[in-house]
Amino acid sequence: MDLTILVPAYNEEATLGAVLERLLALPLSKEVVVVDDGSTDATGAIARAFGPQIVYLPQPRNRGKGAAIRAGIAAARGRVTIIQDADLEYFPEEIPALVEPILAGRAEVVYGARFLAGMPPGMAWPNRLVNRLLRWAVWLLFFRRLNDEATCYKAFRTADLRGMGLTCERFEFCPEVTAKALRRGLRLREVPIRYAPRSHAQGKKIRWTDGVEAFWTLLKHRFSRLPPAP
Repeated sequence: MDLTILVPAYNEEATLGAVLERLLALPLSKEVVVVDDGSTDATGAIARAFGPQIVYLPQPRNRGKGAAIRAGIAAARGRVTIIQDADLEYFPEEIPALVEPILAGRAEVVYGARFLAGMPPGMAWPNRLVNRLLRWAVWLLFFRRLNDEATCYKAFRTADLRGMGLTCERFEFCPEVTAKALRRGLRLREVPIRYAPRSHAQGKKIRWTDGVEAFWTLLKHRFSRLPPAP
């Protein structure tokens, strides 16, 4: 199997069904793994309604996006793994272009970059600011120009992900894998993607404190001991 698409989901009943339908329609050798992070709405029922078309991993309680992703990585069977949020901010139809460089051997990591053509309209100014600061933090700490550190669309060889010894629980998944991928010297490419930001009223869960945690995570993993490469 070429690809595992990990969908961490917490209370996403409004959008999960549409996301899964679009993922299943992709012309790829793939599996779709939904990790239900202790949802209290109809998220689980919607996922289960797809039956054997997806892999459904319910978690007993809500722990956070990072913990859900780690559970999904443990179950992944594809050579490549990509993360797909359960909302509709990202466009699943762009996944083939994101994973193709890894499947073809031209990259080991691919990020879908939201800002290569400028900031998307409708993005809140605090989010714009934090993303710009994260770009500078990556440059200062790792001497690497990265346009979009916090993008959801991150694709890796599954063996590399498993070998990183991830410890993330919430949104610090992004800076942790970024730090470890750059320190390992993995070949990382960015591919431009579309992005349709949603508001907190529409269900966006990230908060300003997660931005603070992101900077701390980049710094921490800049100097932490790396596990042996797979």
